[in-house]
Amino acid sequence: MINIKFTEEEKQALHYERYHHPHPKVQRRMEVLWLKSQGESHKKIAQLTGMTLNTVTNHIKEYKAGGIERLNQLHYHPAGSELDKHIQSIEQDFKQRPPATIKEAMGRIEKLTGLKRSEVQIGAFLKRMGLSRRKIGMVPAKADVQRQEEFKKNSAAKTR
Repeated sequence: MINIKFTEEEKQALHYERYHHPHPKVQRRMEVLWLKSQGESHKKIAQLTGMTLNTVTNHIKEYKAGGIERLNQLHYHPAGSELDKHIQSIEQDFKQRPPATIKEAMGRIEKLTGLKRSEVQIGAFLKRMGLSRRKIGMVPAKADVQRQEEFKKNSAAKTR
């Protein structure tokens, strides 16, 4: 168990930050330290916050190492993709000639960037770019020429 002496100012700062910090993860860290400042055991803090005992201990160690400033730091980076560097060139190419299938998009992206990705990854990437799959409509049977022409006119009007 780690023993820490808290000043009255630190207790007040922890009490304030546990409700008013903009990031919920930091609020939870402040809650841990505030409970510690109230004399609660690590086990009781873990029980009250729903965190593991190791997480509680780590938050307390972080506080001991760097104070409230250290607890305010978020140490994670959003996941990125190598394809993100090529968004503009892919977007330009796809606007000129939209791919008909994911497999076609895979091949063209590989040719443009040199990066080979699975169908699932390409589908997710295209979705992040704001592109979506379109369902292909069926042309009515050849027997009714009038319905075919009507369908073509309606389809052309929808795409404008």
